[in-house]
Amino acid sequence: MLGIDEQNQPGELEPVQRKSTAAIVADQLRSAIMYGSLPPGSQMGEADLATRLGVSRGPLREAMQRLVQEGLLHSEPHRGLFVTTMDAEDIRDLYTARLAVERAACERIIRDHRVEAVAELTAAHARMVSAATTGDRSELTDADQEFHETLVRGSHSPRLQRMARTLLVEKRMCLTALQDKYPADAQALIDEHRGLVEAVEAGDEPLLLSRLEAHMNDALDRLNGSLAE
Repeated sequence: MLGIDEQNQPGELEPVQRKSTAAIVADQLRSAIMYGSLPPGSQMGEADLATRLGVSRGPLREAMQRLVQEGLLHSEPHRGLFVTTMDAEDIRDLYTARLAVERAACERIIRDHRVEAVAELTAAHARMVSAATTGDRSELTDADQEFHETLVRGSHSPRLQRMARTLLVEKRMCLTALQDKYPADAQALIDEHRGLVEAVEAGDEPLLLSRLEAHMNDALDRLNGSLAE
């Protein structure tokens, strides 16, 4: 059976991509970890999760092993699987990895995909502005996450996108766990992301990379400050 893939050229037919049960379960578990339904340190009880998800243990185990490989779960001998807990060193490592991935994405955007990326990032930034007006911190955090997903997607690199996906889940997990302590300066966040869009629009790679690094360092400082409280 054939279907149309929006990422291909108009009129080009490609096989429909179907997700396995394990992939669907993995997506749900990632979301639960990201939004705190399965908070850091939670034990992943197979019987309970299988019942809640309405699946057999086979696909559940396969899904959980995917999350172990992604670093979202870890195994403890004789105890089972647990949601990963992140300390200050883990968060620093997370932002080092994020900066490396997003720097590479920015370099590719400037070189090959600038015009397309400007339009998509402008739209993502507008959604951040709209979310900020609601005063809902969670909605703004989601819009922030979407902006960075859009940035990496603009590189047209499947590998960078795969790496960024896991890193952004970990970032969202941190923000959810620290949401009562994390300082939310909505206007500063809006301004920092506007600066990234403007640098892409100008085609100024050094400025873009400088602003990206400053943005990551500011976020890391805020997270570490929240963790210390």
